Formats: sequence, C-alpha cells, structure tokens
Amino acid sequence: MADQQSMKFLEDLTNCFGPSGFEREPARIVRGYVARYSDQVYSDRLGSLMFRKKGSSDSPVVLVPGHIDEVGFIVSSVNKLGFLTFNTLGGWFDQVLLGQRVLVRTSKGTISGVIAAKPPHLLPADERKKVVEKNKMFIDIGASNEEEARAMGVRVGNPVIPESSFSVMKKTVFKEGKRKGSDTIAIGKAFDDRIGAWVAAEVIRTLSEKKIKHPNTVIGAATTQEEVGLRGARTTAFVVKPDVCLTLEVDIAGDVPGIEPHEAASKMGYGPTITTWDSSMIPNQGLVDLVIGTAEKNKIPYQLSQVSGGTDAGIIHMSNAGCPSVVIGVPTRHIHSHVGLLSMADAENCIRLILEVVKRLDKKTVAGLTEI
Repeated sequence: MADQQSMKFLEDLTNCFGPSGFEREPARIVRGYVARYSDQVYSDRLGSLMFRKKGSSDSPVVLVPGHIDEVGFIVSSVNKLGFLTFNTLGGWFDQVLLGQRVLVRTSKGTISGVIAAKPPHLLPADERKKVVEKNKMFIDIGASNEEEARAMGVRVGNPVIPESSFSVMKKTVFKEGKRKGSDTIAIGKAFDDRIGAWVAAEVIRTLSEKKIKHPNTVIGAATTQEEVGLRGARTTAFVVKPDVCLTLEVDIAGDVPGIEPHEAASKMGYGPTITTWDSSMIPNQGLVDLVIGTAEKNKIPYQLSQVSGGTDAGIIHMSNAGCPSVVIGVPTRHIHSHVGLLSMADAENCIRLILEVVKRLDKKTVAGLTEI
C-alpha cells in the first residue's frame, strides 16, 4: 500500500520543521500532497488544515485527524557567552536531551547546535551520579559571545527541533519462533504524530484513487498545537462540526526492556491499536465495538490499548453537542525523543482499518452510536 510516492511524503513530513506553534511547514507539505485527492482543502485560524472527500452523502461528517506539531523547544535567553537556554514545547524526559543535536530556526536561516551541560569531569563525585536536569542544560551553537550569537540571527522566541533524519530498514519477521514474512521499519523524529497525519492523507488519497464508495463525507485534518494542550483540535472541531471522529495517533510500544504488559500492552508490528481508555477520553463504546468488529471481519490485525496521556479526541469528543470518538494508533517506540521506530505494516493496516470503518459509517449507524 505504501508506494514510493507515499514513502517520500512520509519522509518529507517527518523531516520538516514544525514544533508546536510553528507548524506552517508541515501544513504546507500536507496541503501539497492532498490537494489533488480532495474536493476541498481549507484551514482554520490556528493553522490546522482540513481536506474533504465527499461520498454519497454530505452527512454524517467523519473527521479523521492527526496532529502535525512535534515536540521541540523555544529559546528563552542568549547569555553573554553566546549559549542559549530553552523551554520545552511539549513533554520531554530530561535524560534524553543531553548530547543531542538540534536545529534552531532564526531570522537568517536554520543553524545547528547541540544540547550540552557542564562536563562531568568538573563535577563532584556525588553530582556525577545524579541526572542532569533541563535547567542545567544549554544549546551550544558554536558562538563565543552574545554578539556572535546575535549575528547568527538568534533571539528569544526562536523555535528549535531535534536534528534527526528519516530512514528505513528491512527486517525478517519472526512470531512464535516462526518466520512470518518481512516488514519495513521507519526510523526518525516527529512520528508523534505525523504518522497520524500521513494515515489521514493516505485515506483520502485511497478513497479518491480507488473510487471507494462511502455513505458519508470524510474530512481529514492536520491539527496544530496538540502537544501543548490539544489546541488545534478545539478549532478544528468548531469548523468541521463532526458527527463521528476517528482520531489517528501513535501509541506507546511496550515491547522494550523494563516495560510490563499492563503498563503498555501494544507491540510494534502486531497491528494498529484501538484505545479503550486514556486520561482525556472514554471512547464511545458502540464505536469501539464497530472498529473491533470491522477489524475482525476483514482480518486486519489489531491490539487493544490504554494510555495514560491524552489526544485530540479528548477535545473533539466534547465539541458542540458531543461527538462519538475513538483513537486508533500506530505503536511507536521511543516517542518524545530524537528518534522513534515504527512498523510500516502497522501504519498500512491502520489505513486499511480506517477505510473499512468509513465504509460502514452511514447515517443510521452513526445515529445508533448515541441512541438512548
């Protein structure tokens, strides 16, 4: 399903510069890709992009959103030695920051830097055993004083992202000790949640190219500022006024050392996840059952999941008079870091699942989700 065109789109989308509040670049990439497959492409005033594909009816309206902001940083000061302090845009675990390369977007272009701190050689023995916290770190851009940093175009408020390039690798899949074909593993930054926006775009593309009949209108969305408070979801829901929402996200892949199944049940390569609970939303139970039944009927692998965080669905399900919602995720290792890993088979099965669910969301079915 993921052909050369769609893989190039994913590479461009994940590599581009777009932390929370600075999403214009990924939004333009999505717009350039989906315009040829959509009946209409439009945006709200917070920068979220919407792309519409009408089926046999104007309603129900099925919203399929994925957010395009990535976790990043924002420059908070430039000191006399030319080093930059920073605040975070989204949630970061301090331990993953130190020694990592970053890109700083300035008025004169984009410059490279590295997140650093006082060398351990100069720390007392007891200090070397402690985790270095973010407030002890700085970004080194190679300047030797404040004037040099200013000459590079740096100022307070400049956005910063991880420097990390997209790549893929092939692997042979083994399950229960038996060879089960092969998979492509994608490696890069910003999968949270540009893989969701990618799935939304591919759904619209597939509906258009394959002329798939669907008894509704599907609106894909690339939402903004999810990582800092689900802000783009609020404005998107106001504009779209959806009848039902299939939110696309990453899920925390728990198949890494030290994680117990009850902490994160999903595994990379075992299918997309259906979230049964998270901190921001209890999903519509009829919609959960519909998604599970659709996956089983079409032999699409899936996993059931619960997540302690929140997603755009946390806002969208309470929009207007309420909107039946569910979250469908792509299990991803090492989210909110410089480099994540995910299975392209999971992403492709996510597209398949959304397409099959969309075909079942007619007026009667959607009305039944909220019948009392």
